[in-house]
Amino acid sequence: MSDQNENMFSNPRFWVITGIVVLAAFLRFLPHPPNFAPVAAIAMFGGAYFADKRLALLIPMAILLVSDMFIGFHDLMWAVYLSFAAVVGIGYIIRKNPSFMNITAGALSGSIIFFIVTNFAVWAVGTGLYYPKSFEGLMMSYTAAIPFFHYTLLGDLFYSGVFFGGFALAKRSFPSLALN
Repeated sequence: MSDQNENMFSNPRFWVITGIVVLAAFLRFLPHPPNFAPVAAIAMFGGAYFADKRLALLIPMAILLVSDMFIGFHDLMWAVYLSFAAVVGIGYIIRKNPSFMNITAGALSGSIIFFIVTNFAVWAVGTGLYYPKSFEGLMMSYTAAIPFFHYTLLGDLFYSGVFFGGFALAKRSFPSLALN
């Protein structure tokens, strides 16, 4: 193991960030409205705060995978994970300046990416629901998903606020959590 990895694993910041992501994954098991979940916020938070970019992607995705083993899988999980990988990328972008505006814009962007990617997948390869393979069919897929979008957006904004805001407060109370 390299010195960098040894330092990372002995760093309280790494464990606090990992703990927030793990705790957030447990929130998926609580009753909630459809799509009002912490998943995109987990991905964006991980992308913004894990120092190692590989871990920023790996840890949130692994935790999502483990929680999905209990919640269940479906045929379009690849689209869900693809959209959340993109949200980790949003976290990478805001990592230098995780301001209120950037976090809000990131959460909004993540909600839109999830909506576009997953509903495109439902239209393109979805089973169980039939949408004609035409522009009209694609628009039908997006239109049918609109009632769920506000839950996605509210959940992403709420959980992003909780995770990023909570970590900002923790850094004020425990300066060792700030980057060296």
